[in-house]
Amino acid sequence: MIYIEYPAYQPKIKEKSGPRGSAKKEFILDEIRKRWVALTPEEWVRQNFLQYLIQVKKYPASLIAIEKEIKLGELKKRFDIVVYDSDTKPWMIVECKEMNVPLDKTVLDQVLRYNISMQVPYLVITNGKYCMAMLLKDKAMTSLECLPAYNS
Repeated sequence: MIYIEYPAYQPKIKEKSGPRGSAKKEFILDEIRKRWVALTPEEWVRQNFLQYLIQVKKYPASLIAIEKEIKLGELKKRFDIVVYDSDTKPWMIVECKEMNVPLDKTVLDQVLRYNISMQVPYLVITNGKYCMAMLLKDKAMTSLECLPAYNS
């Protein structure tokens, strides 16, 4: 497992009333997508991990995509985060889970399925507390001790 030391981050959060006066919901500003999104436990992990990638690892925000749709055969799925290389080819897939979800074979299988269509060299799974990163090369998967430097 990789320990992530998250940077100081002051997210923009707002509350909105639901339809017809139902309970208020919290929203967080996603700076990559430039829109407010519902603040779920998984979204909290995603937004903090994005800040880690941008502020600490210096991944260019302009080459990061959030929750884009991909096709897996007849199925339509959405990945959490994809980082592109300088040639705008997919370089890394990150699958985020809320903090109480263990990083087990089910989560790894999910990101591996996404990679069938994406074909990236780096796969990352995180639940905010823990993170695992793998390098796929020559049909072998190697566990990494840290996230790669951008475009390494």
